[in-house]
Amino acid sequence: MTQLPDLSTNIGKIRLKNPVMTASGTFGYAREFQEITDLNRLGGIIVKGLSLHPSEGNPPGRIAETACGMLNAIGLENVGIEAFVREKLPFLKTLSAPTFVNLYGKTVEEYAELAARVDDIGGISGIEVNISCPNVKSGGIAFGVDPVAAHAVIRAVRQRTSLPLMVKLSPNVTDVTEIAQSVIGAGADALSLINTLTGMAIDIRTRRSRLANITGGLSGPAIKPVALRMVWQVARMSSVPVIGIGGL
Repeated sequence: MTQLPDLSTNIGKIRLKNPVMTASGTFGYAREFQEITDLNRLGGIIVKGLSLHPSEGNPPGRIAETACGMLNAIGLENVGIEAFVREKLPFLKTLSAPTFVNLYGKTVEEYAELAARVDDIGGISGIEVNISCPNVKSGGIAFGVDPVAAHAVIRAVRQRTSLPLMVKLSPNVTDVTEIAQSVIGAGADALSLINTLTGMAIDIRTRRSRLANITGGLSGPAIKPVALRMVWQVARMSSVPVIGIGGL
């Protein structure tokens, strides 16, 4: 009888039976895919990003197909942390794959409050922090493009939770290793990269952007070479596990 290879791996204190995880933002809250695949075969499930309060996201159009990829400007639409616990988490608790909650906020205080709430919830294995969100106190600049701001967010989250902590890095930076070093120093247990690349598409008939938000995030096969380069750069210097996403 052929013995199957051991594909298990660790993310912080979490033991995954294999390294295949869902990418936040692409898999909803998992239940949407139960008729398509056996969810218990996954190494881990990372749910759609959650905020303190429900968000309707951006107005339509929110998706535009591009060559070898897709632009999206969904705007982080989500049900909010309270509805997630009430309506989505009970199903996730029935699965054998560990659940990681993706969090985002507009201020350091929002991130910290979300982390504290998640820390008190049973059935959550870890947290992924999306730092590609605009910091409203700093004129809208994304936390993930500034090492000082990124460090501040992760340090605040780390102080409010004992759960394993992953940080989702943005590719829209000059040196991704600088951001990686800053969040590892703040207490990150793992890194996931890359998030989407900022782009836009023009409708030549209307001479307007095909997205109501004007710009959006580029994902799909087109960004794989960029993702591979950044994963390689970060893995060379990282003292924590690195999770490849974004075209990978």
